[in-house]
Amino acid sequence: MPTTLEVKTPRLVTALPGPNAKRVLEQDTKFMSPSYTRDYPLVAKRGHGAIVEDVDGNSFLDFAAGIAVCSTGHCHPKVVAAIQKQAAELIHMSGTDFYYESMPQLAERLSKTMPGAESKKVFFTNSGTEAIEGAIKLARYATKRDKMVAFYGCFHGRSMGALSLTASKSTQRKGFGALLSGVEHIPYPYAYRCAHGHTAETCGAEILEQLEGQIFKRLFDPEEVAGIIIEPIQGEGGYVPAPKFFLQELQRICRQHGIMFMVDEVQSGMGRTGKWWASEHAGIEPDILCSAKGIASGMPLGAIIARESVMRWGPGSHGTTFGGNPVCLAAALATMDLIESEYKENARRMGDYLFGRLADWTKNFKIVGDVRGRGLMIGIEIVRDQRTKEKAADLRNAIVDLAFHKGLLVLGAGENTIRLSPPLLIDQEQADFAVRTLEDCLREAEKKI
Repeated sequence: MPTTLEVKTPRLVTALPGPNAKRVLEQDTKFMSPSYTRDYPLVAKRGHGAIVEDVDGNSFLDFAAGIAVCSTGHCHPKVVAAIQKQAAELIHMSGTDFYYESMPQLAERLSKTMPGAESKKVFFTNSGTEAIEGAIKLARYATKRDKMVAFYGCFHGRSMGALSLTASKSTQRKGFGALLSGVEHIPYPYAYRCAHGHTAETCGAEILEQLEGQIFKRLFDPEEVAGIIIEPIQGEGGYVPAPKFFLQELQRICRQHGIMFMVDEVQSGMGRTGKWWASEHAGIEPDILCSAKGIASGMPLGAIIARESVMRWGPGSHGTTFGGNPVCLAAALATMDLIESEYKENARRMGDYLFGRLADWTKNFKIVGDVRGRGLMIGIEIVRDQRTKEKAADLRNAIVDLAFHKGLLVLGAGENTIRLSPPLLIDQEQADFAVRTLEDCLREAEKKI
């Protein structure tokens, strides 16, 4: 009989949460900050591939991947071996003050994934939020300007600079006082809810007109704007892809005015959409790109990748104690090997397969308003009424909870969207299980209307 971690689909052996999980939950309530958000009582103990086992021996199929972090699955043997080997050699010296051989190695490999003829340079961080913070500083430094433009629905992080760009949920800003000045937000091209009735390919023309005709004329002279930052596919905002033309026009506007065109690929990058970067689908070349999450298969690492002509800040302008830690770099190099050799293509192939399975959901389920995304970054928007498109956050939350109790791990995104962001190694059997399980959950949720 196979062990729990050798199976490819869930096996539940206790009621959820189990007795050991309940003990941990009690301890967590007593000692942990209440600022953490938890969707359901999963207490993870070990993982392998796309399977996670909890402290009571229940195994789950993971279609969340630690918020799109575990790109090569849980504890991939090649990533584990790289971590173990490096940990036995050198754990830390600080790449700000000394040199690691693996730092320029990974930087070169990341640079080669980027579009455009100009050479790129890389700064390593501990997280996506840190990458955004550094990118804000870099944009200001490179342009000698201080204004920024971001989008409603975006999530760029929770530290004060990144939070100033974030416009996802008011609770993320509430209680923290004044944020970074000189930041303006404009609507994101959200085709399903487009006020002008555009399609997924044409939504957003009016937003660009607002940027040039209102923001640049009434608020910020474009010569004072350091950067415009966008997620090519909004993550926390509901897995909403920006149309190709919109990204292309945004780049044109930035180039015209000497503004840094900044792309947040923290969640959408590292092969998740079937290409290294989601922005590649639009054929654009960002001035500054931010990455993290899937870059090191679960180890804390982020990166700012910028055109060489942009990343010209002097020594001491920006630094980090732990960013680019050698153990994290080793994990990232192994991760890139796996994504490049097989998982990027698998993300494209399995993404196409899943979209094929989900194609009729808006017809088959009256609470499914929209299915969207690219590759293995799929959003399913839940509504109370397809005609009015009334958001149904309660039904979405119920589906997420029902899926957990059936052994499938998914998360919400935005107000009422279910996100599917599994490890890039899933196979058809696992995709089919996820589809069947979610179909059962949708049927049960529809009974609540």
